[in-house]
Amino acid sequence: MKRTSMILLLILGFAAWSFAGKITGGITEAGKPVAKVKVDLTCGSTERSAETDAYGAFSVVAPEGKCTLKVNYQGQTPSFEVTSYEGTVQYDLILEKQADGKYALKRK
Repeated sequence: MKRTSMILLLILGFAAWSFAGKITGGITEAGKPVAKVKVDLTCGSTERSAETDAYGAFSVVAPEGKCTLKVNYQGQTPSFEVTSYEGTVQYDLILEKQADGKYALKRK
């Protein structure tokens, strides 16, 4: 019984990962990479996080479907709608400071 349960869990775990994609990209502000910023991705009830590297690059594994990507930057959390597919999707984003002082994310 234990062996059967373990095999079933492995199969289900593999099936869940087989429907996952990867969202990669970079974040810049005024043409410069934004380093060490937390990137949160919410896809339905699934939440994932990553941090940008020294070049502003990030990579997050996500289930397929529509997701919300949020960047925690200078006390603000601007967001951007993204779509995850089975393969890798790249979203290079720009942080723009608006007239009201709030940041917005836009795709390059």
